[in-house]
Amino acid sequence: MFESIQQIVFGRLTFEDFIHEPIMAGAGIGMVGALFAVIIGLTFFKKWKWLWHNWITALDPKKIGIMYLIVAAIMLFRGLADALLLRAQQATNGSAELLNSDHFQQIFSAHGSIMIFFVGMGVIFGIFNLIVPSQIGSRDVAFPFLNSVSFWLFAVGMILINMPMVVGEFSNAGWLAYPPLSGLEYNPGVGVDYWIWALQISGIGSLLSGINFFTTIIKMRAPGMTLMKMPIFTWSVLMSTSLIMFAFPILTVTLGLLALDRTLGMHFFTTMAGGNPMMYINLIWAWGHPEVYILVLPAFGIFSEVVATFSKKRIFGYTSMVIALVAIAFLSFTVWLHHFFTMGAGADVNTLFGIMTMVIAIPTGVKVFNWIFTMYRGRVDFKTPMLWFMGFIVTFTLGGLAGVMMSVPAVDFQFHNSLFLVAHFHTMIVGGVLFGAFAGFAYWFPKFTGFMLNERLGRYAFWFWIVGFLLAFVPLYILGFMGATRRLDHYDPSLGWQGLFIVAGIGVMLICVGVFFQLLQIVYSVIKRKENPAGSDPWDARTLEWATNSPPAEYVFATIPTVTTRDAFWEMKQTKKKPTEPEYEDIWLPKNSGAGIIIGLFVLIFSGAIVWHMWWLAVLGLLGAIVTTIIKLSDDEPDYKLTAAKIAKHELKLKLKLQEKTV
Repeated sequence: MFESIQQIVFGRLTFEDFIHEPIMAGAGIGMVGALFAVIIGLTFFKKWKWLWHNWITALDPKKIGIMYLIVAAIMLFRGLADALLLRAQQATNGSAELLNSDHFQQIFSAHGSIMIFFVGMGVIFGIFNLIVPSQIGSRDVAFPFLNSVSFWLFAVGMILINMPMVVGEFSNAGWLAYPPLSGLEYNPGVGVDYWIWALQISGIGSLLSGINFFTTIIKMRAPGMTLMKMPIFTWSVLMSTSLIMFAFPILTVTLGLLALDRTLGMHFFTTMAGGNPMMYINLIWAWGHPEVYILVLPAFGIFSEVVATFSKKRIFGYTSMVIALVAIAFLSFTVWLHHFFTMGAGADVNTLFGIMTMVIAIPTGVKVFNWIFTMYRGRVDFKTPMLWFMGFIVTFTLGGLAGVMMSVPAVDFQFHNSLFLVAHFHTMIVGGVLFGAFAGFAYWFPKFTGFMLNERLGRYAFWFWIVGFLLAFVPLYILGFMGATRRLDHYDPSLGWQGLFIVAGIGVMLICVGVFFQLLQIVYSVIKRKENPAGSDPWDARTLEWATNSPPAEYVFATIPTVTTRDAFWEMKQTKKKPTEPEYEDIWLPKNSGAGIIIGLFVLIFSGAIVWHMWWLAVLGLLGAIVTTIIKLSDDEPDYKLTAAKIAKHELKLKLKLQEKTV
């Protein structure tokens, strides 16, 4: 009787689920300790009210963007810590007894999921929020409250993927959890369920955010800004969000079917009762390959802005750049099967997907040549953002050549499931997405803070990153040639692999030094911020967002600009043409709302309860999320009004402040 009541109340949660190995326990204690330290600090300094009103309930996309970047930065540290453990295990060949095989596979699975879903996606949505509205001449996104909900669902996914460090375990089925390994028969624990719901909840948040920004770009551009007058970065976001709207529903359905297999005993992906594991693999990669371009297309847009600004030229071949973006977005849905050339699809199918994989390299190559031609005969200034671009060119070219090699099915048969593939993927994603994010961060940082980052420390960070990155992943290409496969936590010493694994481990350590210099750069720049103020246009940039103040006002634009040409504001600066005196009007801004975080908390209760089979709590969590949403949607409270007089007064203050900075 007692056991049945306990099972109803606590599901499959027991006291033993809180007991972990030393490394996992230490990480969990550190995470909980850091959380308590933050809570104590906020309480001691009486900052809870400030945090609630200025950040947690904020609907301002600039603040939501910063929160995305903070979460992504935290998860980057987690991902790097996982990478250090994995490489330390391989460099010592298990002799240090850091990790047992099961723990190694859990970390392996967590590292991939964290870096894609919570670093890559967090970074791009953070930049979308900060840059897109101001680039298209809009004060806000199309659906401000939906933007808040999207962020809090993303944060819930982040909490779920970190919870196994405190209670339970994480998936050991790889970062894409192929069945039958992820099925109940081989994985009856909670690890795969944590993985499913962390990705499912954050994925729904990403889908909602994609719809939001697609609508924002289509419907809220400044007067006169036609599609072919949009900045290249905005074009890249438009294509990325288009992919999100088509690809993420596939992920939602796939994870939902796998959850039904595990929780209700269905057989979508089992080998009995008509199920088929290959259906899962087709579905997960029908989402997974477009996901690569969801991440990398915004990075391409950032590099286009950076190269044009620091070459003091228009971007070479604007129209061809736009066509290339559209072509990449379309072709990204035609290549998913190259991820499983070795699984018996047949020569004709493999040939088609091999050809399409080669074809998608063409528009990507067009963009690289356009960037190079933009630099040609330009006055290139190798500031930190431009250094990240040059690092990207080196790493992306290396990874791209490896990708073209693997597009040949016969070659892929040799490289499949080897470390050559791991090296290729990291070269493209880290060299593309992360380097793009770092370039964008250095480029736009003064715009949103009002002061410059320290260049010297930024250069140190870049060189440690690029050298460490090449040392970390070039050996993996060689190891792949030598037959080393993925997920190895130990290997035969006579194979001669250990030296290369040690070099790869040293590379990861150098990357960590680069991250240290990035942190030092931010801290030092904050301390010295009064000595390095940013003007209204610190880099002499070309695009629309630089027409605003640094940092932008709450309302961004005092008056919505009218766009006449693609580089309207840059041309105005070159001709020294003074803008006409603005006529201020009243502005309505959305009021803050705590409903977003409340919905997020209920969703966290719902998903956590499903993981542990606490069905009564899952029902309460689901009902709470639904009721909160209905109450919020029925709320007709008016938005916040800024009067024209208040705006004029604030603009005068900003103008006087800018004159002081100039003097």
